[in-house]
Amino acid sequence: MRDRAPWRYPARIVPTAFLGIIALGTGLMMLPAATAGPHGAPFVVAVFTATSTVCVTGLTVVDTPTYWSTFGEVLITVLSQVGGFGIMTLATLLSLLVSRRLRLRNRLIAQAESAGLAGGNIGGILIRIALVMFVSEAIIGTILMLRFWLHYDYSPGRAAYQAVFHAVQSFNNAGFTLYPDSFVRFVDDWWICLPVALGVLGGSIGFPVLFELAREARRPAGWSTHTRLTVWGTVLLTSAGSLLFLVFEWSNPDTLGPLGANTKVLAAFFQDVMTRSGGFNTIDLGMMHSQTIAVANIMMFIGGGTASTAGGIKVTTFLLLAFVIWAEIRGEPDVVVRHRRIAEETQRQAVTVALLGVALVAAGTLALILLDERVPFDRALFEVTSAFATVGLSTGITSDLPPSAQLVLVALMYIGRVGTIAVGTAIALNTRRRQYRYPEERPLVG
Repeated sequence: MRDRAPWRYPARIVPTAFLGIIALGTGLMMLPAATAGPHGAPFVVAVFTATSTVCVTGLTVVDTPTYWSTFGEVLITVLSQVGGFGIMTLATLLSLLVSRRLRLRNRLIAQAESAGLAGGNIGGILIRIALVMFVSEAIIGTILMLRFWLHYDYSPGRAAYQAVFHAVQSFNNAGFTLYPDSFVRFVDDWWICLPVALGVLGGSIGFPVLFELAREARRPAGWSTHTRLTVWGTVLLTSAGSLLFLVFEWSNPDTLGPLGANTKVLAAFFQDVMTRSGGFNTIDLGMMHSQTIAVANIMMFIGGGTASTAGGIKVTTFLLLAFVIWAEIRGEPDVVVRHRRIAEETQRQAVTVALLGVALVAAGTLALILLDERVPFDRALFEVTSAFATVGLSTGITSDLPPSAQLVLVALMYIGRVGTIAVGTAIALNTRRRQYRYPEERPLVG
């Protein structure tokens, strides 16, 4: 009989591993030691927070600094680190360090999480991923600690604690903060906002791209198509999003209006980066204009780079679909990116991931409205997109939703985190070669 054990298949290992760590995190979050009060967190609060941390989302149903104890905050930090690094990659790295060798199953797990890291020793790749992550967090943490200590008069211990927490949250794109208003109080502080934003960008661009840029930084002509799409797509989306935020919110008295010109630029850039992945905010998102919310929904849905700590359908998927549309409009027989023809299998994979994302967001929005009729459509769409894309931004309605609606967001966070990995891996491993083809038919389109 064929062995159908889920751990034998990478596409099944990813969801199973994340479920396991979420279950463990939920149990720990329910301990009385994790909360500031005398009792442990209720199940819905615990599972929501555990899922949000492991899936590096940042959505919350309680106020993080007042509801959770120091142990609870440390638990959030650890779960965010594990989620950002990828439970599969972490398990493979630990196996490498202990046994000094990798078995076939661990190789498949690592390849599923770090798609695009072609060739090379898997153990070496995992170690480089760990080094990039921890060195980046150390740099961000050092800058934040010095700023908290020297400018805001925090004690050295408190400055270090705050810095480590937010450095982990930024590079892992998790979005949890130890301030009730997120980073609103730091809206004009370049030494806080810029390192955090750059940390989010670094974590969201993807490890395959970071490694290739390190090798080919001075020779852009040698970049792979994937790196080109990710880098220039990130530059394009960050520039366009920041400009749109700036234009739409420039005179809004509840967001950018009262700020100086330089601070407006910083806030617009920061918020665009966070909208695509990070989850922090320096302005009141609930007071943004409707057109800005629409832009935010688009940016969240697109997300960051492949094999990164970001969510969404990914920048490469979005741009590949744009090239497919452009080729179809021009009547080209092939989809070409910089003198490279894109395989039909890759095009179908991009269409599948994007359409499944649209379906999930649509279904989640409908479910939220049905479960709580008080929620306006635009607010429901924003929360659902934020959950699916594991962004973590909120217009302020998440904590007021009924438990059933909060569980819908839990499901979306989980699917959004593991879905693209699982679907992409399953499609890649399930490519079939038929020895025959059916007669061609052309149904009318449009």
